[in-house]
Amino acid sequence: MTDIKQELVQHYRWLRQYGLNDSHSGNASVRDGDTIWVTPSGCCADTIEADDLVPCFIDGQIGGGASLDAPLHIAVYQQNASAMTVLHSHGPHSVALTMNGEDFKPVDFEGQYYFQHVPVLNIEYQDYLNESPVLVSKALVNNKIVIVRGHGVYATADNINLAYKWTCSLELSAKTAFIAHQSGSLND
Repeated sequence: MTDIKQELVQHYRWLRQYGLNDSHSGNASVRDGDTIWVTPSGCCADTIEADDLVPCFIDGQIGGGASLDAPLHIAVYQQNASAMTVLHSHGPHSVALTMNGEDFKPVDFEGQYYFQHVPVLNIEYQDYLNESPVLVSKALVNNKIVIVRGHGVYATADNINLAYKWTCSLELSAKTAFIAHQSGSLND
């Protein structure tokens, strides 16, 4: 049986390895009963180990050193009992194509198959820490994935690999849309 903490670390490393995060960006969590294991604030995806994950709890308790997004992760689990993981990434195409604040509508078959549209939340930088837990968790109740304009992507699922799949699929769809726009093969 795979240790869910080690599985989370592996997927968090892959987000970095495949260009969806830089060395110290994004964050991730996995739920294990009432315990939520969250990546530490400022951690390096290249060197993080399972023992570095910070225990937080479904009742809102946040362990020392947890990511600044820990309240957001806890809120997702509180709002959605089927959520077992949350991945936060910064896919460049996903972020760039939604800087206008409009929901993302995939143009490729796979993107359309997985997401009819991806909500884009407009949260001002100075309000992010206060507003994001409520806004992102509410959006993730009825969506697999959401984007915070100018910031990044949040995906949730009942397992880590599926949230990773949503994250990668969104980025590839956004990249495809970007190339189609650049080549002139897609009318706005």
